[in-house]
Amino acid sequence: MSRNSGRKKSATGLETNKKATPTDPVIGTSGFSFATPTDHVDLPSGGQYYPEGHPLHGKDSVEIKYMTAKEEDILTSQNLLKKGLAIERLLESVILDDSINPKNLLVGDRNAILVAARVTGFGNEYETQVTCPSCLKGSLHSFDLDEVGVKASEPTEEVTRTEGGTFIIELPTTGVRTEVKLLTGADEARIMSLQESKKKHKLPEAPLTDHLKTIIVSVDGHEDRTIINQFVESMPSRDTRYLRKQYDGLNPNIDMTFAFECSACDATTDVEVPFTVSFLWPKQ
Repeated sequence: MSRNSGRKKSATGLETNKKATPTDPVIGTSGFSFATPTDHVDLPSGGQYYPEGHPLHGKDSVEIKYMTAKEEDILTSQNLLKKGLAIERLLESVILDDSINPKNLLVGDRNAILVAARVTGFGNEYETQVTCPSCLKGSLHSFDLDEVGVKASEPTEEVTRTEGGTFIIELPTTGVRTEVKLLTGADEARIMSLQESKKKHKLPEAPLTDHLKTIIVSVDGHEDRTIINQFVESMPSRDTRYLRKQYDGLNPNIDMTFAFECSACDATTDVEVPFTVSFLWPKQ
């Protein structure tokens, strides 16, 4: 499998596994000592978008420990899985700095840490089902997580950053100045909870508007959620697409796009590898 050229490498920060630093050794009653290896994960945000006082403000990496049996217990805990807390507990367990709350991490940084943790626990090979965009046939493919790239934040000239770490984007059709923020783990959890609630009550799903309502902080200076929600639901499609495009450009994240060749039709194309159940729960 080949990679796209010109890609930044790597979100995982695991190219130097052989030089991984150990945690403080644990000495048992028998005198036997051992230490869990650790590594530093490069953050897609580079620490640029955290407010002053946040433990990652201005930090371009975070130290994590390698996954152990303890973390595997977390991932297989039926209680945590039912409550949707397994990922949060995993992040809490592997991040060494106790002052870092995984819920307050930007989504892209959380993803980078999850990929790195997965590599330490189960290796860099990730096998998952992929549907060929050309012939629409599905097949299993193996991807190398050590080659995960980074989507750096690249705001255009039309985007203005505020002192509070948000961004002002003027929409082309309505001319409304929308203020948006980068999503954190807590924001992402609220969106997922809202979508699950709609499914439970058999209400129409609206992933696009739910996302826009979450990232928008104000419209023309109005911060009232009722005003923001009403505006989102009446936004012209041109403005919606423009806002999404601008937001994607300024949102730092990992890049899970890989080039692969379809075994059915021999077409070579770029595909975005999905986070499926097998990502953190591989069959071994």
